[in-house]
Amino acid sequence: MEPQADIALIGLAVMGQNLILNMNDHGFTVVAYNRTVAKVDEFLEKEAKGTKVIGAHSIPEMVSLLKKPRRVMLMVKAGSAVDDFIEQLLPHLEPGDIIIDGGNSLFEDTNRRVKYLESKGLLYIGTGVSGGEEGARRGPSIMPGGSPAAWPHVKDIFQKIAAKVDEGSPCCDWVGENGAGHYVKMVHNGIEYGDMQLICEAYALMKEGLGMTADEMHQVFAEWYQGDLESYLIEITRDILAKKDTDGAPLVDKILDTAGQKGTGKWTVISSQELGIPITLMAEAVYARCVSALKDERVAASKKLKGPAPSIKGDHKKFAEDIRQALYASKIVSYAQGYLLMRAAAKEYQWNLNYGGIALMWRGGCIIRSRFLGKIKEAFDNNPNLTNLLLDPFFRKAINTSHRSWRSVVAVAAKKGIPTPAFSTALNFYDAYRCARLPANLLQAQRDYFGAHTYERIDQPRGKFFHTNWTGHGGDVASGSYTV
Repeated sequence: MEPQADIALIGLAVMGQNLILNMNDHGFTVVAYNRTVAKVDEFLEKEAKGTKVIGAHSIPEMVSLLKKPRRVMLMVKAGSAVDDFIEQLLPHLEPGDIIIDGGNSLFEDTNRRVKYLESKGLLYIGTGVSGGEEGARRGPSIMPGGSPAAWPHVKDIFQKIAAKVDEGSPCCDWVGENGAGHYVKMVHNGIEYGDMQLICEAYALMKEGLGMTADEMHQVFAEWYQGDLESYLIEITRDILAKKDTDGAPLVDKILDTAGQKGTGKWTVISSQELGIPITLMAEAVYARCVSALKDERVAASKKLKGPAPSIKGDHKKFAEDIRQALYASKIVSYAQGYLLMRAAAKEYQWNLNYGGIALMWRGGCIIRSRFLGKIKEAFDNNPNLTNLLLDPFFRKAINTSHRSWRSVVAVAAKKGIPTPAFSTALNFYDAYRCARLPANLLQAQRDYFGAHTYERIDQPRGKFFHTNWTGHGGDVASGSYTV
């Protein structure tokens, strides 16, 4: 058969199927392939029936159907499965052909794969794809990086199938070389962890503290969705709280309180530690899921460890508004930390990231899509060299407006024994970041006392290090300067 397909996609789970159907809707001819080839026939007979999608029952057949340069997209589980398929594809591809990994791969794996495939004359793209099943079908956020020479050959496909905002702007653009696309997707997922945890803490404060019913909280989230907090996650929380089980009781109340995770949040925290960037809110969100997994231990501990009654007295309507303000302020901190991390990664890996463009890519299609992201794009459009979102005039004013309510919520939660790790760490980061002098001078003195790690002085130039013989019987030799 004469080559006639624009792109092939391997992996017919729901995301893969929906991306194929999305491409078909936009006029592209797609070859579908799956390791279990029976799934190819099933897909063609059901979901893809009546489309131009072509099925392939082997990799050689799939490759033979592709126009040059051949474009093959993998939608398979991250890790060894990607490497396995790359090795299966290599004997059948030619220099200039393109392999695309659309899964949640670790950016360091993408760095390695770009180098490996370019050494063989091929091009490689590692792209984040966000939006879940519905996004894949109707328009996801797509974050491609890898071999720059590959971008012109996939740009038309990716930008046509991506979500559109601001009168047609696609939520897809080139992110950068090597693993930049997967890195930005990883940070997206870290922010997603934070957003979800913040919403859960707001829910806990209303449910446990204010004694609100699911229906009452549904109304609150419906109101929040109409304002500054308009976002996909607020929207689905509103809908979840309205959902009833078969007996008419709220379904959410019957779901076991143990959260799962697939690893991208953890990867984000590990990267932040390697780069020395304090993404404290995302870290607490990851650890909150870990604590939730200790269900049996928590149940046992609840019978032995004492604390205050969670009931919050006073004006419930006012406190619910305080919670909204705390959620908004904490969300600003979460994104500020995420952008600090991307800026540090760009410096470390020599990526030229477009921070406003990233906000635009996240404005539609993805899980963290929200009205809020438009303001982030404006912030970087106004000042491309902005070091921290907290310093942007819009966000600075927003926190100045919200911080009293934020402090009240964190204080009341602590007094009532309602855990709010994300609200609390966001406030602590804000207060630390705006503090001209922190107690780290004492910490550095301690390090010099027990380990001769040296310190700098406020009355001497930066970069000049000192050591003190604190006990009078130690030596004067320092172990070396510290790393800031």
